[in-house]
Amino acid sequence: MRTIASVFLLMMAAGCTTTSPTTGPRSGLRSTEVAEGLVEALLVGADKSTASASKVDGFWGNVAIRILMPPEAEKVKEVALKVGLRPAVERFELSLNRAAEDAAKEAKPILVKAIRSIRFRDVWQILTGGPHAATDYLRNQTETQLLGAFRPVVQGSIGRAEVTKYWQPLAQKYNSLPLVRPVNPDLTTYVTQHTVNGLFTLIAEEERLIRENPIARISELLKKVFGNKG
Repeated sequence: MRTIASVFLLMMAAGCTTTSPTTGPRSGLRSTEVAEGLVEALLVGADKSTASASKVDGFWGNVAIRILMPPEAEKVKEVALKVGLRPAVERFELSLNRAAEDAAKEAKPILVKAIRSIRFRDVWQILTGGPHAATDYLRNQTETQLLGAFRPVVQGSIGRAEVTKYWQPLAQKYNSLPLVRPVNPDLTTYVTQHTVNGLFTLIAEEERLIRENPIARISELLKKVFGNKG
């Protein structure tokens, strides 16, 4: 994602001043143009990240954010694999990721609203923050809303029986063993939180890439703001 913190590096490369939020860049660009460039870059990044997370296999096909068996159910997985239920385990984990991919479709308008609400004083706080300052800012601004938006979608996916259909035989097999404590993880909460975590993992990775390779300027405004060596 072209986050504010990473775009700051592009501003530096473009010769923009950084001494004051009210001062225009040395190259002659107005501060409003710089701000517009930052917002545009963030919006492009939000679009890319949500599109990646919400596509088919957006979670399942990405090992960095793939959702696996809940930690409290690891013993269930161990037993299932030992008795030849690997296909059932994989179908269950796939169903968790499909729920996350469905939920991620709700993220874009929430991120867009947060991006358009950024105040210039926030920009300068982000610029002087750490390597993931912009990602952290967006997470702080949107996580509660994202959890609220994702939860009913995840609950709906679980309620459509795809998740429970694959979970029930695994749990029943495990719970039938002598001397074991029955497991019944809160799958909705688990998947909802991991959907948020996965989304911001993608955003943080985009921020890292932009910091290391600041060359993507996909509009005239971004080229003007970040390509002017002034």
